[in-house]
Amino acid sequence: MSASSQKSGCGCFFFLLLLVVGAGVWIFPRLGRIDIETARDGDLIGVFKQLTTPLPDSELVADSARPGGLNAAVPEPPAEIIQMSLPEVSPSEPPPAVAPDDSTLVLPEAWSKKVFRGIYLSRYQATNRASEQMIRDRVRYYKQQGINTILHGVWGNGCTMYKSDVMQQTFGYPSCPNQFQDPWLDWLIDEAHQQGMQVHAYFEKGIKLDKNSPIFEVATTKGWFVPGIDKTYPGVDHYLLNVKNKAVADYFKAISAEFVRRYPTIDAVQWDDYVGYHDELPGEVDRTAVLTQFMRDIRAAVKQANPAVSFDVCHHNPYWGKRYFDADWANWQVDRAFIQVYNDANFAVELDYVEQYQGISISDTQFDRLEALANNPNVESVLLFPANGKPEETARRFGEFLRAAK
Repeated sequence: MSASSQKSGCGCFFFLLLLVVGAGVWIFPRLGRIDIETARDGDLIGVFKQLTTPLPDSELVADSARPGGLNAAVPEPPAEIIQMSLPEVSPSEPPPAVAPDDSTLVLPEAWSKKVFRGIYLSRYQATNRASEQMIRDRVRYYKQQGINTILHGVWGNGCTMYKSDVMQQTFGYPSCPNQFQDPWLDWLIDEAHQQGMQVHAYFEKGIKLDKNSPIFEVATTKGWFVPGIDKTYPGVDHYLLNVKNKAVADYFKAISAEFVRRYPTIDAVQWDDYVGYHDELPGEVDRTAVLTQFMRDIRAAVKQANPAVSFDVCHHNPYWGKRYFDADWANWQVDRAFIQVYNDANFAVELDYVEQYQGISISDTQFDRLEALANNPNVESVLLFPANGKPEETARRFGEFLRAAK
């Protein structure tokens, strides 16, 4: 190779390197603006719109009236990650097979004291007729990576991921239009309990739907939505069910009770920040009291059907949830509350709330926080949100962290 060609090649390399680094610097702070549903559905135009929407001038808003004597800054709402819809495996592709890891993990003492070391799995992990062996292998894999709790999606976009008599009676079909084997959750719960683990049923998307929901047209015809469109994520339109509507409330209560009766050994059910009405919806409507009564009624239906099941929530901190989403979950009479802390710039502020409740949920981009969380005795539990859409990889990294921490 000649000297001139070497020089030219070197210049091209550094130009490419600068291009990649520059793109990364531009994209990274905007990743939280991408709605997972848009990315999963392959809507590249929608993703581009979300990335190119200008970021807000400020990440923080001052407020001196915060509860509990916490007078620090409060995260600015919708510009950052404010929802927790899980990355989902595309229904057109089978979920990845997981080979069990034969290595034995001895937990560091600090982590052994955490009540829950959990990981979220999207409802789409059960699609494409995931076999019994695949599901049981996965459970054992997570156990071997130090996970003791699986939070698995069982509901989303207005429909169930199991055969539901309530759905059949209400809409004429029994579940979400996805291929899954009927006993998938029975296998999951059985294997988890054999491994000394818990399974918490995660109700993804809560009261929000998009136009891909199988019940969207019926809900529109019945007048089940509140006015306006939730544009929390740029380029994604969400429609919120009106929980003041008796038919909507009755549907959710019936689904909730049916679920815990059908799966009597489920350890918990969990709802998240998709239960809330964003304050940028049109009109000056305060739905806080209505939403509080709705969630209390759901909890009552669950407890009446199966008193042993824990009724939990994983939401924004109570100030932020009530102020921006009418979600006064501190008065929902939940059994346990976990605080979502995906806005890393406000981590210290959010930690004050975490220490008052039952734990924290962080994403796989925040593993640098794990050591401090482990050594904080006031953080009871740590839940992992696989923002990369690859829960097996997230669990593997967590296992590697635990082994290195010994």
